[in-house]
Amino acid sequence: MSEAVARAESAAVWAARLADGRLPVNRQAEFEAWMAEDPRNAQVLEEIVDAWRSVEAYATSAPIMEMRQAAMASANRAAPRTRFWRSAGMLQACLAATLVLTLMGAGIWNWLQPTLYETGVGERRVVVLADGSKISLDGDSAVAVSFGRKSRELWLEHGRAKFDVAKDALRPFSVTAGDKVVVATGTAFSVERMKVAVRVILYEGHVAVLEKVGDESRAVSVAPRRNEAPVLAERALQPGSELVMPAGLVASAAPAAVHVSEIDPVQTLRWEGGQMVFVDEPLQAVTERMNRFADNKLTIDGPRTGDLRISGVFHAGDNEALIQGLAAFGVHARKNDRTTTLSLAR
Repeated sequence: MSEAVARAESAAVWAARLADGRLPVNRQAEFEAWMAEDPRNAQVLEEIVDAWRSVEAYATSAPIMEMRQAAMASANRAAPRTRFWRSAGMLQACLAATLVLTLMGAGIWNWLQPTLYETGVGERRVVVLADGSKISLDGDSAVAVSFGRKSRELWLEHGRAKFDVAKDALRPFSVTAGDKVVVATGTAFSVERMKVAVRVILYEGHVAVLEKVGDESRAVSVAPRRNEAPVLAERALQPGSELVMPAGLVASAAPAAVHVSEIDPVQTLRWEGGQMVFVDEPLQAVTERMNRFADNKLTIDGPRTGDLRISGVFHAGDNEALIQGLAAFGVHARKNDRTTTLSLAR
């Protein structure tokens, strides 16, 4: 068997496995090793997926259904009598036919199923992607990744991650967090998905910031200064600054709800080393971040408590130190096996 045929067969097998959904951990490691083994592996796999995509629109049409039924009947008739493949060509033809039939029923073009990188509570992780880009994941965070010929698409499912993007002007690098999309070609930035907001910090380079509204994407604008028109977020967001957008479909339509502020880049990255730095942050946001490193979760009793502004430096997961510090502000803690509820004295 030639190297090209072996490569095509391996790619088809991986495509079929990916069609079944997200790979188990052991298979994912094996798949990543196969992809890294030779750049031609990814190319062949993508060619197979492109071919399947091309027939997707016709998968249930009458002529295709007839072909599927005839091919299945032929395969069933031949199965009892056939023990060996007579040639590599026949093997490839039968494999291709079987895969098309399988994929039309199972939707393999979801190879398409992105690769998920995640961390558990109290865990941090750094991932280097196939293009050389790097993801630094905070605790209890997850990022799904899908690379193609023309784009590099990522989805921040929850938590926070910093992205060091390898330069590739022909393949934009986009990170989607809920209905917000950050697009770059080569830069460094972080995205944090919180309960009430999406936060973007730009460390170097330039990014565009969009909001998905149905099938369309709109550029997000920032609250204007006095007597000035709204400014596009991508212009307002400069290296060393943070963009805060409310969760939900309001950012593009209501610039007043979006704001940009200067930050200390070094301090904002101390979470990568296990320290949490808060500068005039609402307690609601503080507890959400601290909870990524603690099994006993902090909860807030009412908006008055959640709006309390907090500044300080804490070790990730050291909720007891935070509780002790909050006592000076009149915040009481009620603890049970799973949660600790914080409330301001009446």
